[in-house]
Amino acid sequence: MQTRDDIFNTLRDALVELFELDPERVSLESNLYQDLEIDSIDAVDLIDHIKRQTGKKIAAEEFKSVRTVSDVVEAVYRLVQPVA
Repeated sequence: MQTRDDIFNTLRDALVELFELDPERVSLESNLYQDLEIDSIDAVDLIDHIKRQTGKKIAAEEFKSVRTVSDVVEAVYRLVQPVA
């Protein structure tokens, strides 16, 4: 999971699997809470799933600012990038 496209595809698959969403509903612009109807419990499940996929945990504080699928992709991208 290195490129943003890879992260998006993995994230879309996770959203479809975890929350039984139609893949066509999941786009970079999709709002997690309004468009995809993700609640706070679901967000915790998503954070846990990301941790299992990457081996790294997104801080809950950072996830509070996430609103769209694109925001999650960016947060994961920053998480998996090697420290320079």
